[in-house]
Order: sequence, then structure tokens, then C-alpha cells
Amino acid sequence: MTMDCETRLSPTRRSLLLSGAAFAAWAYIPKFARAADARDPRLVVIILRGALDGLATVAPIGDPDYAGLHGSIALAKDGPNAAIMLDPFFGLHPAMPEFARMYRDKKAAVVHAVATSYRERSHFDGQDTLESGFPGPGRVQSGWLNRAIAALPRGERVSSGLAIGPTTPLVLRGAAPTVGWAPVNLPTAADDTAARLIELYRHQDPALAVALSQGLQLDKLATGEMAKPAPGAKVTAMQQIARGAARVMAADDGPRVAALAFDGWDTHAQEGGPVGRLAQLLGGLDNALAEFESGLGAHWRDTVIVVATEFGRTARINGTSGTDHGTGTVALLAGGAVAGGRVIANWPGLRPADLYESRDLAPTTDLRAILKGVLHDHLGLGERVLADSVFPDSAMVRPAKGLVA
Repeated sequence: MTMDCETRLSPTRRSLLLSGAAFAAWAYIPKFARAADARDPRLVVIILRGALDGLATVAPIGDPDYAGLHGSIALAKDGPNAAIMLDPFFGLHPAMPEFARMYRDKKAAVVHAVATSYRERSHFDGQDTLESGFPGPGRVQSGWLNRAIAALPRGERVSSGLAIGPTTPLVLRGAAPTVGWAPVNLPTAADDTAARLIELYRHQDPALAVALSQGLQLDKLATGEMAKPAPGAKVTAMQQIARGAARVMAADDGPRVAALAFDGWDTHAQEGGPVGRLAQLLGGLDNALAEFESGLGAHWRDTVIVVATEFGRTARINGTSGTDHGTGTVALLAGGAVAGGRVIANWPGLRPADLYESRDLAPTTDLRAILKGVLHDHLGLGERVLADSVFPDSAMVRPAKGLVA
């Protein structure tokens, strides 16, 4: 049915996962990259680390096998905390009313049954594949978004960019000689550079100062300098960092491309259905998208946000009311430049015979096709450079068409 409708963690990254912090990296691209059509595009890539349950985020309520597989955490079209129906078949999680509004306004879309080319279930390798843009893990130490920026036409560049966090996401890491950017690692509470950095932004950009302060608090939590984090810390961090990011990107001399990563999406136990742990996380993501919309102002019309995760989760819930590592999931698109109001899916079905390895939503769309489509239509990159440089060894994966208005 076709519709248009773990391991090997460094101490730094382990601390980040424990704290639930978020971090961002920035890159500057020329204002006149799309001067021919008088556009000044912005691109934001949000990575949800831990593997998002796509069947819970955008539920195939019209599939007769869905409710039985997802059991107590399945969404329903009626009753308390009902799903927000996007069409007669798919329902959006009720924790995402802002995304639903964007969808109704045709400024958001869903790609379902999507996955990278990775087919195992290691977070580390899955994230490596997602962010490197290669067919498998362990190939390079640079990311597809960084290589995409390097392939843009040469022109004026602002001399440096800004990265907030212990490390720069792999997706925006690597040598890009035509683009100047430099990470600014988030210092520990003991480093008075932190106080100076926050004080600087307190006057120039109060929202970003709040985000930095939040990150420092989470860092202290991770290293044992404070008590147990308050409930909702991850949700608050998502919204505050998105607010600061939007303010910086809205500036005339600000970055045009950003990559953010949010941790904590590994829902093995007590995932929750319409309410609960996943609902809180999705609410934080929903608020973050709304912060970009409001913070970017007039630039929202030329913005595309892509939300992706390393893989999905099992179709059937486990014995602890959670879901285990899976394969197919969803990707979300939002922004004024998105040709939205539709769920894009070649739906594979959820019958036992249709599941991947008898347990997962089978992927029918390669995530690289979606990313290529956005880069091609939004930033103007050619198909050859996308296949050879940005996503090497992917000539057989053609860019999806019609994703950008």
C-alpha cells in the first residue's frame, strides 16, 4: 500500500547520556547560496539518540495488527488522550499538537517505514551510520552534513561557527576547507570560562544564555556535583536549546545550518502510551519545533527541519511495557519550506509475515533518499555530488522528489 498522505562510550559521551543533555553544532554557509531564487535557506538536523518508536509517534491505527502488537501502549483514535488523526490511517501522538498544527498548515510531513542502510541493533553503530552517511559504520570520521556544506558554491563565509556541548555531532564533523567553523566545548562548572561565556550571551542573547546554563546544570548532574535531576530536565533542555539556536540562526550574520542531538529515546521499559515517558520526550521535541518556528521569524518560510533517529523499535511490546531495538521508524519534516500535510509511506503492513525478521516494522524507504531530496531541492546540491561525496556509495538511492515547496 502506497500512501502520500551501548557500548564503547567515552566518559564524556557517557556523561551526556546520563544527564540527558542536548548539544548543537553550527556551520555558516553563504547567504547567496540560493540567490537565484531570492531565498536564504536554513536547514536544521535534529538527531534523536536512542532509537525512536515510530509506531508510537505516528501510529498506523488503520492497520488491523497494530493494536495487538503495541498492546497497552497503543494509541487509539477515540477516548481519553486520543491520537491526532493525520488521515484515516495514521494518528499522531497527542503530545505533539504543535507538529499537528504545522501538518494541517502543510508545513510538516511524516515519512514512515524509513531506515538507514544499517540492519543491526547497536546504538553506537546505528548512530555512526546515520551521521556519517556511509552505508555502514566505522568508515570515516566526518559527517554527511559537513560534507554537504563543503560542496556548496564558494563565497563569503563568516569566520567561525559555534558548537555547544562536550563534542560536535559526527554529522557535522570533519574537514571542510571552504567552510569556517570551530567548536566551543561546553566547560565544566569549575571552569570560569563558562561564567564568562554565559555572561556574554546574557546581554547579546538571553535565550542562548539560558540554554548554556541549563547545559551546565545537566553536566553537574552527570558528574555527581548535584542531586538527582529533576523530572522533565531533558524536556526543558530541548526547548531551551532550540530557543537559543533559533535566535542565533535568525540573525543576518548567523548560521544557516545547525545539527542538534537529543539523547534519552531508548524506551526498553515503561515507555508509556498516550501519557508517560515517551509522551514527555515527544512533548519536548514538539516544543522545540515550535521554538524554531517562533524564533526564526520571517526566516521560517525558508527553513527545513529534519528529525531522524538511528533505527526504530520492535512492533510488539516487551514484558516491561517497553519496546526493544528495531528497524523501521519515522522521520519528521517541519518548516515553512516543507511541502507538508502528508504522510509519505509505502506501508509494508504489520502481519507476522510482513515484519522484518518477524519482529520489526519493515523499512521501505531509505533515509538517504529523504536527506538527499532535502539537500538537492533546498540547498541546491547536485545528484552526483550527493551520491559521490555526501553519501558515498549511494548512487542507487535517488533523491526523493517534492519534499520542499
